[in-house]
This record gives sequence, C-alpha cells and structure tokens, in this order.
Amino acid sequence: MQPRNMSMSGVVDLAAVKAAQEAKAKAEQARAQAAREGGTGAVSPADLVIDVDEAGFERDVLQRSAEVPVVIDFWAEWCQPCKQLSPVLERLAVEYNGRFLLAKIDVDANQLLMQQFGVQGIPAVFAVVAGQALPLFQGAAGEAQIRQTLDQLVQVAEQRFGLTGLAVDPDAEPGGQAPAQPQEGPYDALLNAAAQALDAGDMAGAVQAYKNVLADDPAHPEAKLGLAQAELLQRVQGLDPQKVRQEAAERPADVPAQIAAADLDLVGGHVEDAFGRLIDTVRRTAGEDRDAARLRLLELFEVVGADDPRVAGARRALARALF
Repeated sequence: MQPRNMSMSGVVDLAAVKAAQEAKAKAEQARAQAAREGGTGAVSPADLVIDVDEAGFERDVLQRSAEVPVVIDFWAEWCQPCKQLSPVLERLAVEYNGRFLLAKIDVDANQLLMQQFGVQGIPAVFAVVAGQALPLFQGAAGEAQIRQTLDQLVQVAEQRFGLTGLAVDPDAEPGGQAPAQPQEGPYDALLNAAAQALDAGDMAGAVQAYKNVLADDPAHPEAKLGLAQAELLQRVQGLDPQKVRQEAAERPADVPAQIAAADLDLVGGHVEDAFGRLIDTVRRTAGEDRDAARLRLLELFEVVGADDPRVAGARRALARALF
C-alpha cells in the first residue's frame, strides 16, 4: 500500500484550538511546579518510546499530548512492513530529542483503539496534539518522507499549539520522571464555566465568562481566543446556512450578507473562503461598509490565530485592497 500523506494545515477546528491553548497553559504550569519542587522535568531517552494499551491510553497519550506531540505507531508482530518502519520511528524519536513522543500500539491486543482511529491497514501512523488526532501516513514510507512529515508535525505543534516538547537528560533514570500535576490557576473556575457554557450551547454565558476574565486580565491569551470563538459561534447560532449563502450569492454588494456568510465559512472550516469573501467586500466598498467588513475580517483573524500562514497572506491581501 502506498503511503497516504495528510495535510495538517487545512481546517480550523475551534474546539481543537481552544483545547490547545488550555493544554499549553497546563503544561507550562506543570513545568513550573516541577521546577519549584527541585526537579528538572527531564526524561530519559529511553522514555521517548513507549508501549501503550487501551487501559493507559488516556494517561500515556491524551494527557501527554498536552505537552508534546505523540506519534502513534499501529503495528503487529506478523506485519513485515511494520518491522521495517518501527525501528526507523524509534530511532527518530531519540534523534528528535523530545520534540515528539512515540507510542507503539499492538493492534492485535488493542482492537478498540484501532477501531477508534479508523485504522484500515498497518502500518499506520497517527499523531495526537493537544488531544486532537491527526492521520500522518499509512503503509511503508521512506525515511526522507518520514522526516518531512515529522518536521511538519513539530512545526505545527509549536506554532499553532505552543508545544515545544520534552526536556531530555541522557543521565536521567528511565521511568523516573512522572508528569507534574498542574496547580489550579487564578482563572480556571471562570474558564471552566465558559467551557461548560459552550458545551451546553449557551454562547451568551460563555461570552460573559470570558469577558469576566479579560476585565481583570485584558491580555489573557486563552480568554481572548475563547471570546473571539464564542462570539463567532453566537453570531451563527440560529442562522439558516442555505438562506445566508443564497442571499450572499444574490446580493454581492450587501455587506451584512457577506459578513454573515463569512462567519459561516469560517465555522465550516473554509478559512480561505471566509477571508477572500471579506477582502473582496472591502475592495468593492467604502466608508462605513468598508469598515464593517474590515473589522469583521480582523475578528476572524483572532479566531484563526496570528501564527497561521493563511492569516499572514490575508493581511497582505487586505493591505492591497485598502491601499
């Protein structure tokens, strides 16, 4: 079977971005707590490759993915391509020196995990970043291709999720460093209330909870991102997507119609479409209409994140449209 590469830069998953911000904050708290307790937080090179089963999946993969990308190698003893691929992944895990953690899952002993990831054949390689699963490739792959995929993974993990990996100490005892438990942050109760409101569909409640955090700490990154997301979801709540898109298509000069359609585009993961629609609206309009389209575009930039290359490209296009 030929390898099937999967892009990691396609859709904006609002829940994933929020989870990543939470994961980054908790990982930083855990490292700070370890430092206060006199520990280095470093792991042995031997701890960069672990065997994972269904019982330990949440602890060893989901929780660890809050501090480091976890690459999952689905394999089996009878699989000859697996015996070629697995040693390469193990060697690269040590070579990358903590930029990712390799979790090996025997599919014969862990059928449920295989089904949950939708594995159709082995070897199959996935990644989990801040609790979000990403398919990397399936089937045999050359080392150059594997390196390219891993380089992209660690870049995405750092730039979009703030995960810089694990500290590695060659002299550390294998298995000697347990993950530190993060302390309760000053705004955790409000942020948890916002998350619960989002889960319940109470967008107004989530917006207010994030605003309560920002009233005390205007630069709080998680609250700023959460507020932008909650306000976006609040705007599209109750909209008829078919009607909104039809009105936008029939009335290209109707700025509110274009803005509403752009919101739906972004929520649906069509980032370039949302940005392009509003940039075109800015280009065609003037005065208050132009300002309205421009300001909504800037709000959508906040949702996607300044580090996303699509935002950088759209900012340049916006500047050309304005000037």
